[in-house]
Amino acid sequence: MIELGHVALYVKDLDNSVRFYTEGLGLELQGNIFAGKAAVLTGGHTHHELLLIEVGDAPVPIPGRRIGMYHMGWKVGNDLDALKQIYQRINEAGIVINGLADHTISQSIYLQDPDGNEVEVYVDDPVVDWRKDKQWMSEPVKPLDLG
Repeated sequence: MIELGHVALYVKDLDNSVRFYTEGLGLELQGNIFAGKAAVLTGGHTHHELLLIEVGDAPVPIPGRRIGMYHMGWKVGNDLDALKQIYQRINEAGIVINGLADHTISQSIYLQDPDGNEVEVYVDDPVVDWRKDKQWMSEPVKPLDLG
């Protein structure tokens, strides 16, 4: 078995990025490393799922089609109620939501972190068995209403 252990991002302002991922998404700050120029955060599955390294002023990801990371996805629970809770948390933190989508197999909220990286928070639909039923792959993306 293989699983993704962590993602490492270069960030302009470490404090801003830590606030986004803790207050907005609910990750827990484990602590700072590299003489305070980096932070490790966890969602509770490993010692850290996210490493943020402050680099100061540098080019941000260009919007649209490009080579490199499109987005990172964070599973935030097991049902739509969990997604509604994170939706409320994101709104309370004042984070702009770029979109909501029902992908049949999962329901998602899309936003951008302070450095322009696209972030998806999602829950899988518990009634869709992706291991046995591949029908979800041909379904169109549908609007999602969490209000």
